[in-house]
Amino acid sequence: MSDHAHQHGGSPAEPGFWRSRTGLVFLAFGAVAALYLLLEHTAHVFQWLPFGILLLCPLMHIFMHGGHGGHGGSDGPRPGGRS
Repeated sequence: MSDHAHQHGGSPAEPGFWRSRTGLVFLAFGAVAALYLLLEHTAHVFQWLPFGILLLCPLMHIFMHGGHGGHGGSDGPRPGGRS
């Protein structure tokens, strides 16, 4: 037998952080801060926008790379009928 017990059914699971009351307050505060930043400091936001777009390229490559299987080879057939 194992040392830990599993709960199956019965008690509902706790919501994640972003669905909890604290998470929702944090999201609302962040939305108000972002709106204030855009409305009152538009020139400063647009000044750094090109750097933000350039920073998104490597971040998207790092964090979203797993969606197409990575760089590892596979034993299956390649697209186009060649193996």
